[in-house]
Amino acid sequence: MFPIRDHNPSGRWPFVTWLLIGANVAVFLVFNLMMDDRQLGRFFYEWGFVPGFVSEGVGLQGIVSHMFLHGGWMHLLGNMLFLFIFGDNMEDEMGHSGFALFYLAAGLAAVALQYAADPASEIPMVGASGAIAGVMGGYLLLFPKARVDVLIIIVIFFRIFPIPAWIVLGLWFALQLFNGAVTPTDGGGVAYWAHTGGFVAGVALTLPLWVRLGGFGFWNRTKGAPPHPEARYDLVRSRVPQVPRRPR
Repeated sequence: MFPIRDHNPSGRWPFVTWLLIGANVAVFLVFNLMMDDRQLGRFFYEWGFVPGFVSEGVGLQGIVSHMFLHGGWMHLLGNMLFLFIFGDNMEDEMGHSGFALFYLAAGLAAVALQYAADPASEIPMVGASGAIAGVMGGYLLLFPKARVDVLIIIVIFFRIFPIPAWIVLGLWFALQLFNGAVTPTDGGGVAYWAHTGGFVAGVALTLPLWVRLGGFGFWNRTKGAPPHPEARYDLVRSRVPQVPRRPR
C-alpha cells in the first residue's frame, strides 16, 4: 500500500519542502554514487547517527547530518514521496520558518527515542524518515479527513483508492509500533523507534497550532482537510483507437 498523492495542494509555494527534497537528493547523488560500498559504510559511520558513539561523546554531528543521508534509491525515493505528499500543507499552516524548525525538532525527537531504545548500538542510522514521520503525525492531527490516493498492489492486481488520511497514517503508525516491539533493536535494518518517536513528536509539536486554529472548531470549518480547493483527478480515456471485434 503506497500513498501517491493527496487531493489538497498547498495555497502557497512550499519552498522549504522543496529545499529539503533538493538537499536530500543532492547529498545522495554526490556521495552515494561516488563511493563504493566500503567507502559509503565508513561515511555512514562518520556522518550517520550511531548511538554507541554518542554515548562515548563522539559522533555528535550525526544527530543532525543523518537526516540527509540515505542507503539506496528506494530509501531516498520513498522518503521524498512522503515528504512531497504531506509536507506542503504542513508548511502552509506553519509558515516557512516554523515548518523548518518543526522538521528539525521532529528529527531530533526521532533520534532521542532510537537512542533510548539501544544506547549502545553501533549500527549507523541514516535517513530522513524520523523527521518525515513527524510531518505525518502533524498532518494526521490537522487534516485527518484529507483524501489520500493510495496504490494497492496485490500480486498482479493494481488499484488506486482515495482513503482518508487518518486511516493511511494510523495504519502506518500502528505498523511502526508493532514492528518496533517485535524487531530486535540490533537487527532488521529499519529504525522503527525513530519513526515512532518522530510521529509522536509531530503530533505533540502540532498540538499548539491546532488549538490556536480552533481545535475541534478548525476541524468543523475545514471538514478535517486542508483549507484549500480540493484537486480533482479524472481518469482520461485512452486515445489509442480500439479495434472492434469482427462479427462471426
